Amino acid sequence: MVFFLLGVFFGRGLFAATIAPVDSASPQEVRSRVIAAAEQYQGTPYRYGGTDRRGLDCSGLVYRSFQDALGIDVPRTTADLHAWAEPILEANLMPGDLVFFNTAGPLSHVGLYAGEGKFIHAASAGPKTGVMYSKLSENYWKNTFAGAGRLLPAGDIPARSNPVGPGTSPVSPGTNPVGPGAKPVPLPARDKTAGDGPSRFHLGFALAPSWNSLLENNPSFRGAVIQTGVFYDIPILSLPFRIGLELRPQWDTALHVFRMPITVSAGIKDSIRLFAGPAFAIGSPVLNTGDESRPYTGGNSWLGEIGITMAPFSFKLPRGALSFYGEIAWQSYVKDPGLEDNWKADVGTALRVSTGLQYILNL
Repeated sequence: MVFFLLGVFFGRGLFAATIAPVDSASPQEVRSRVIAAAEQYQGTPYRYGGTDRRGLDCSGLVYRSFQDALGIDVPRTTADLHAWAEPILEANLMPGDLVFFNTAGPLSHVGLYAGEGKFIHAASAGPKTGVMYSKLSENYWKNTFAGAGRLLPAGDIPARSNPVGPGTSPVSPGTNPVGPGAKPVPLPARDKTAGDGPSRFHLGFALAPSWNSLLENNPSFRGAVIQTGVFYDIPILSLPFRIGLELRPQWDTALHVFRMPITVSAGIKDSIRLFAGPAFAIGSPVLNTGDESRPYTGGNSWLGEIGITMAPFSFKLPRGALSFYGEIAWQSYVKDPGLEDNWKADVGTALRVSTGLQYILNL
């Protein structure tokens, strides 16, 4: 019997492949088909929960590759794949085996080993995202490697037919899919991720000095800003949108006030986000320009702070990411009506520029 797989891929024309019966194919041929199926998705964007050409997450790529190549439905999440696979040593990896990583928490990423130290996977973060090849020897993957598993036969063991498809009972975690002798892999206590990949919830911490750009007769260092927040990821149109609620306590040495903005933010993960919210101030803001003391109002306001945060450099850590970031904010200070205009003083008072470090912790 011969199965035929025929599909039209967006932007890539017509792809047709002939799939021979699994029971008549050699193990090497079966493994080659799975890798070839995964390669057809190279360049596909990352999409949380995705299982098609509009976007794939890491376990979605594994699921899609086995389905396209062999007509087999494997478990859909990284944790279930790990529990279901036969554990093997890294030294025994063969093309088509699974490699697991502790990226944003225990067992939060999976890929397909392709041979020669390379694996194909759907990456959700980093300089490049989407379906691509990476090397196990790269520092990040070497440091987060969590083990390897086998779903396909290594030799003469018959390949398993559809284990969890229509009409069959779901395979419980720990069931051996590839013959006698395999032991289920114990999983750490974990139920923090719906589906696949990192948790959608995050905590953020940041510390940044503020700088004086326009205020004359004042030191360059203007004060400091501390940030704490909780964030939630909402993938929209394959883009990793992130919303958050943040506290931004700050001390302003130029005006001699303490402020507490409470802001709502939204943007593209850690790279760029807009924020706005009310602010509450302790103290009377007065700016000493050298020629005069200029009092201001508006330290307390329902729209006390609005701005943009940008993080051009980010370093992934096992439980999160550390970033260098810059921030520009407009604060709700207004000069007293009786004062003469002084645009440098007035704009400089309302404008806050900060640079520092932020850490996003994956829950």
